[in-house]
Amino acid sequence: MLQSWFNAVRKIGNPVIAAYLQVLLVTGARREELAALKWADVNFQWGSIKLSDKVEDFRMVPLTPFVAELLTNLPRRNAYVFSSPTSASGHIAEPRIAHNEAVAVASLSKLTLHGLRRSFATLSEWVETPNGIAAQIQGHAPQGVREQNYIRRPLDLLRVWHMKIEAWILEQAGIVLAPAPAAFRIVAS
Repeated sequence: MLQSWFNAVRKIGNPVIAAYLQVLLVTGARREELAALKWADVNFQWGSIKLSDKVEDFRMVPLTPFVAELLTNLPRRNAYVFSSPTSASGHIAEPRIAHNEAVAVASLSKLTLHGLRRSFATLSEWVETPNGIAAQIQGHAPQGVREQNYIRRPLDLLRVWHMKIEAWILEQAGIVLAPAPAAFRIVAS
């Protein structure tokens, strides 16, 4: 189903909505917290995204390679990553219509935007991601005494697992990422 879904979504005529839907699935974010994402909250250098959060004021999640590629190709029309020149808020307001059309084109059963969030949780299990890590990426409140009081996961630990989740999703969807630019190399003289 992933390949059909991605193929249909990537053909949506509005590249901002197409990118938004893909990022929604790959991050497991809530629809509104992602729609209101600002460029100031995306750090390409350190590979992080600061999302508004209903549990805490905000949470930091990894900026994974595929998401970074999608965001890099978006227009910078205003402060919002998923901008809309016609929306009163300045960001996309109603991506459901385009998503529902893509779901129909892909011949999938009804899949909601919140269903993409649920899908992230389920797909993360395919790479045996620890529950607490997937939950933290999604912004779920810590469960149990151990999670609430003892576990502190740095962004780099989340990144290791989030990249595994993203790579598996993309593999299942038949999407190949462009190779990252070569880093500086030390050359012996």
